[in-house]
Amino acid sequence: MNFNKHSNLKGLHAFLGASNYHWLNYDDERLLTVWNNAQAAKRGSELHDWAAQCIKLNRRQPRTKETLCMYVNDAIGYKMTPEQLLYYSDNCFGTCDAISFRKNQLRIHDLKTGVTPAHMEQLLIYSALFCLEYGVKPSDINVELRIYQSDDIVGYIPEADEIVHIMDKIVYFDKMINEFKTKE
Repeated sequence: MNFNKHSNLKGLHAFLGASNYHWLNYDDERLLTVWNNAQAAKRGSELHDWAAQCIKLNRRQPRTKETLCMYVNDAIGYKMTPEQLLYYSDNCFGTCDAISFRKNQLRIHDLKTGVTPAHMEQLLIYSALFCLEYGVKPSDINVELRIYQSDDIVGYIPEADEIVHIMDKIVYFDKMINEFKTKE
């Protein structure tokens, strides 16, 4: 038998796919909820891509209290780099939405397009990853973290010890994972 190729779908996953079989148990309401959440996540990814392009191209947005406009304008104003990967190891890395480091000031901004309340821990991890990757001591720099969500900005200035604690955990857990890998 010659199977159909479907090369245009290679690497994609269908919403009602076999690998995500939970939909078999959905009722109409649950299906609609999960579908809407998936569409919101897709829209969030598209908005992040668009914002990154605006920042890269230095295209300011209208001065409004709208989340996306504030995020883009602040990132441009602080000369931030969008969508920057921070790497410690193959076990621990992540891409922050916008980052800058100049004159001993580390600034990390995160754009949240959903309604679920964001947590500052994500930005603290980015801070730790930055310090680990670039050999910077948290006590030697100033750090400002911001979350842009629901037409509001939540800022946080962490203590160096908070970042050091996460750095230590990253190093320790990474070592454990690598030991697990050698035993496999």
